[in-house]
Order: sequence, then structure tokens, then C-alpha cells
Amino acid sequence: MKKWVCLPLIGFLSLALSGAAFWPAAAEAAGEVNLYSYRQPFLIKPLLDEFTKRTGIKVNVVFADKGVIEQIKARPGAADAVLTEDFGRLHDLQTANLLEPVRSRTLEANVPSKYRHPDGLWYGLTVRGRVLWVSKDRVKPGEIGSYEDLTDPKWKGRICTRSGKHVYNLLLLASIIAHKGEVAAKEWLEGLRANLAQKPQGNDRSQAKSIQAGQCDVALGNTYYVGKMLTEKKNPEQKQWAEAIRLVFPNQKDRGTHVNVSGAGLVKGVKNRENAVKLIEFLSGDFAQKLYADQNYEYPVKPGVPLNDLLKSWGEFKADDINLAKLAEHRVAASRLVDRVNFDNPSIRN
Repeated sequence: MKKWVCLPLIGFLSLALSGAAFWPAAAEAAGEVNLYSYRQPFLIKPLLDEFTKRTGIKVNVVFADKGVIEQIKARPGAADAVLTEDFGRLHDLQTANLLEPVRSRTLEANVPSKYRHPDGLWYGLTVRGRVLWVSKDRVKPGEIGSYEDLTDPKWKGRICTRSGKHVYNLLLLASIIAHKGEVAAKEWLEGLRANLAQKPQGNDRSQAKSIQAGQCDVALGNTYYVGKMLTEKKNPEQKQWAEAIRLVFPNQKDRGTHVNVSGAGLVKGVKNRENAVKLIEFLSGDFAQKLYADQNYEYPVKPGVPLNDLLKSWGEFKADDINLAKLAEHRVAASRLVDRVNFDNPSIRN
């Protein structure tokens, strides 16, 4: 484990950085919810504060960017729940047999079936589209409209993306396998690779930077990063990157745009089950759903929650209806394809 972020705030514990212990025994026995969060403090702390204010239930949280599975295994029963920033981590927890099923009328009412595990092992809490970012200056409206279009030779040397091994791109590739089969997905990946302007690198935001700099014209990116860049204050140059691009929601004429979710699940052996379920239910409710949209520009998973003006400005879109649990079945095959076509090292074969 390389990094832990701890909150030195009243109501939160200052937590150890080693694997020895995270929560004192008193917290584990008092009905307080012990939570691991892959999501960042600026987003989660206001939600947890409001949950405690409404219910009187305290939440002790460890913010982490990796190593949670190892820590849960090292201290069984210490953690009650986990929040993740993407579906891939939920699936990793499920695969490690660390999640406990939940049946909740509230969760099943708030979270559409395609965004939750069929047996209640995890529930999506927010939605983000994996869309096309295109240059406003060099790509005409309507010129590209699907993931399949990315393989058209007209885009040769004009596409950039982060690593094919990143969880966002792996799940997109898994969706193509699910819809079209592994042979077609391999052909798609090879076609995309042939059109890359540069070796896959950086994060989503750096793809917008590359478009703004003229290094490529089209990129794959998540919707919410555009909102983050447009409102970025510490690094105002990111606003210029975002202003250089236009969002295209792919495949609106057929299966819809691929989407990912952030989510939550109960840890197997949870000691404070009732309160942990209340917390996840709260996060799926109106207050939390609107805050997710307002602060991080993610789409609410709960239908009917109002969108802020920026999300509205991007327009409505049709999302892929496939259950994310189905996509998870193809993640290993997707990772294998990335290796087989040597996607992350195009210069070796070009």
C-alpha cells in the first residue's frame, strides 16, 4: 500500500498507515460504521456529515487509493463497508469474496437493476459516461458518432487515449466483447491502435490537454472530468483544455453509450450491518445524489434527481442497458486482448 489519506477532523479518526490497526475496538463495538473509501474527502465528507446529522450514527473512514483488499483480509470484521470510485474495484472486491449481500427495498427502488449486482453484493451510486472528446476546431458536429467510428482510417494519427489497461478502458472493451464477441472486439482494438496519434499515456485530463495542444483530435474520456476541468481553480489551464473539446455521446442510434458507476458494498462479516445499510441507502437518496452531481459532475443513479446546469448543457443521452455484472465477466478477456494486440506499445509494431 503506497498511500493513505487520513482526516484529522472531529468525528473522524486519525488512522494508522500500517496494516496493524485502523479503528480502535471501542469504535467497532459502538454501532459506528467503519468505512473504507476510494472516493476523495472533498466529496465524501459532506455526505457523511449530513448522514451523522440526520441519524446520529458516526462514521469512521479511511480514505485510500489502493490496498483496501489487502487490509480487509488482514483484519477480518474490522470494516463494515467500502465506497469505490468505479465499478472495477467493486468487481475486484466481489472476486476476492469480500462482499456480503444486501437486500433493501430502498436500494432496489433507488438503484436501477442494471447498476446493481443481481444478488445485492454491490450497488452503483453515480453514473459517468465513457464518451468521445473531440476538438471543437478540427472535428465537425456529426463527423464521428460511435466507438466503431474510431477505427475508420480517416482518424489515423488523430486519436489519443490513456492506457488500455486502465479500468475505464478495460470496462469499455468488455462492453464491446459483451455486445459483439471477442473476435470483433480484437479487430476494434487493433483498428483503434492503428489510429493512435501517440503511445497511450496519462490520465483522462491529459487527453484533453493533448487535443488543446493539437496533438490529436479525438480522445476517450469520462463525462465528469469535463465538469471538473471547467471549474478547476488550482490549475486554471485545465479550463482551457476543457473548452477546446466537445462531448460526443457514442452509439445513440444503437446500443447506447457505455457507462461506469461508482458504488458501495458491505464487507463480509460486517459487525454494524444495520447502520452500514442505512449509510448506503442514504448515499442512494436525493440529498447525496444531488450533491454528487453538483460537486463532481456525475449523473445521479437514482432516476428523477435534478441535474445541475452544466450536466443539462451536455444534453440527454441513451446509456447502454447491459447490466454491469455482465460486463465484469469479460474483464479478464479484455485485459488479455490489450496484451495480445500490444495496445500500450504501438511504436513497437508501427
